[in-house]
Amino acid sequence: MSLTTEEEARFESLLAEVDDPATSGRMRRFIQHGSVTTYDHTRRVAHAAFALAMRAERRGVQIDERALVRGAFLHDYFLYDWHVKGPEDADRHHATRHPLYAAANADRDFGLTPKERNIIESHMWPLPVGPSNRVPHSTEARLVCIADKWCSLVETVAKR
Repeated sequence: MSLTTEEEARFESLLAEVDDPATSGRMRRFIQHGSVTTYDHTRRVAHAAFALAMRAERRGVQIDERALVRGAFLHDYFLYDWHVKGPEDADRHHATRHPLYAAANADRDFGLTPKERNIIESHMWPLPVGPSNRVPHSTEARLVCIADKWCSLVETVAKR
């Protein structure tokens, strides 16, 4: 999905608030899907969600662009290699709990609004089943959920 030059500049400006080598740059050390780093994945999700949001805004839907970009970029800010067996079988619970780990890390390092926290915690909806399940409460959270699934699909299936 393409953005206008103005929209692309707005996206980059919003992303710059949380795209810091000392903090979010740590996501470059971890692989998310195939050979795609967590950093590259979250940047793609943020861009795709922003493009969807711009289409919605053109149709009159109100979007909190800042919350959308921050939540999308930090949605997988769990900061560990989920491919490696960790303490207490962290790898076994990664799919169901990583949104909660990401939200806790993002809140610690960047501070989150309630909307941003819900965007991060609900990005796997309708998974996981059980107590870790969070429902997307806003348009922004739903857009990030959709963008994450699309980008994940492309990174895992289409690239093979």
